[in-house]
Amino acid sequence: MIDTKPHSGSLFMVVAPSGAGKSTLVNALLAQEPEIKLSISFTTRPPRPGEQHGREYYFTTVEDFLQRRESGEFLESAEVHGNYYGTSRLLIEQAMAIGTDVLLEIDWQGAQQVRKQFPHAVGVFILPPSIAALEERLKKRGQDDHLVITRRILAAGGEIAHAPEFEYVIINQEFATALSELTAIVKATRCRFAQQAARNTYLFAQLGIHANAS
Repeated sequence: MIDTKPHSGSLFMVVAPSGAGKSTLVNALLAQEPEIKLSISFTTRPPRPGEQHGREYYFTTVEDFLQRRESGEFLESAEVHGNYYGTSRLLIEQAMAIGTDVLLEIDWQGAQQVRKQFPHAVGVFILPPSIAALEERLKKRGQDDHLVITRRILAAGGEIAHAPEFEYVIINQEFATALSELTAIVKATRCRFAQQAARNTYLFAQLGIHANAS
């Protein structure tokens, strides 16, 4: 089902190859832009120590998850290591309807699925300044061995090839500059006609401005 209704909130999709700094940028953006909410996925895996329902994930049963998936609630879903994960279209629509901006940290395949249902979603692709810089960042993280890093570097080429599918591209060379650019995209999106019309219906009516629902 394609969502064509005007919402006062916007949907952002941020995509990047592993090591490009996506999560660091997103966390910094959320810290300074409290009006944006990170989309929280549903999962059937049990909570880990310290995790809370509704913060890291919405924890649910397999039966409930499959019912939600069957009813078409999820934008996208997958089974990973015997557990189900899914992004709720319903929760995103509800948040956007009351003026909340929603951000999805997602891969390029997921972004393609989301855009089929939310064609006005704003896509942002984060690029590293070079493959060498990407490799160096992956090594500095200290999370993966050499073989895993090599696989991530090889996968990055295929992921980066999908950058032309996105409206915006940020080269994460200097973190402060990249964050400033990401913030600018958010602020510009909020000034789009559809968002302004949905947020300021009374003013637009007073001024005789007629919003185009498309």
